[in-house]
Amino acid sequence: MTTPDSRAAGAGQHHLGATANGKRSSLRLATSRAELSALLLRSRTAQNARVALVPTMGALHRGHAALLDEARNRSDLVVASIFVNPMQFGPAEDLAIYPRDLAADTALCRDHGVDVVFAPSVDALYPAWPPAVTVDPGELGGILEGVTRPGHFKGVLTVVAKLFGLIDPDVALFGEKDYQQLVLLQHLVKELCLPVEVVGVETVREPDGLALSSRNRYLSDAERVSASALSRALVAGQAAGPRGPRAVVAAAETVLAADPGVAVDYLTLRAADLSDAPSSGDARLLVAATVGTTRLIDNVAVSVG
Repeated sequence: MTTPDSRAAGAGQHHLGATANGKRSSLRLATSRAELSALLLRSRTAQNARVALVPTMGALHRGHAALLDEARNRSDLVVASIFVNPMQFGPAEDLAIYPRDLAADTALCRDHGVDVVFAPSVDALYPAWPPAVTVDPGELGGILEGVTRPGHFKGVLTVVAKLFGLIDPDVALFGEKDYQQLVLLQHLVKELCLPVEVVGVETVREPDGLALSSRNRYLSDAERVSASALSRALVAGQAAGPRGPRAVVAAAETVLAADPGVAVDYLTLRAADLSDAPSSGDARLLVAATVGTTRLIDNVAVSVG
């Protein structure tokens, strides 16, 4: 099969040593579906385990570490997947240069108590390319990020559905930074009747507020300063919540407009489920912008009215 990237992630079922914090004595790496199945079967039989899954594309950082720590708290067996999913990248996006460092990623997983890392090749998850069966995200997949990245959420939901089928987790954890993705995944399990609890974990930030992202490494020093305007705008909007929806957006717009290095794609206030913004109650303020050549997204919860 010819795919955008058919390189295997490495050899299978390796013993990767002890954790730094002593929570687990070993971590196992599977690179094929058969290896994964064998590892999970043995672990479930031995422990009657509650299984947590943290799906990732690698390039792991402190934000992923927070997901792994929460997974450890919620389960007996933690599985982290590391897979750069070609289906969620558009033709002009950074699939070819997306950072890949399996050794560093497995080291971080080991240090945060992961039991199994699943790092498959593209062939392992997509037996045919392009795939004949995919998951349609519906109307929600066509707004916000879906406008700029058509097809992105079809790729996300399809690969996550595959991982759910292969791993059968009790709970799966995702970062709130990708808030639209989180909402769509909650819809996925509800509408397809999948017995998985999808949990959002609070965004981890740098000291200046910038949301952690693998793409932050592409920012120059000057761009890094401009990028912090996104979080400052969200904080300003959040503080304006008692004055109503218009005040929230206006306060955030003022911060973003003050930095010419930020090219805003969208800034919008929505309900928590991403329907139209309420006049009062729980809402979400979301922003996407390009700084230099790097596209960044962020969001924050807002109490309106």
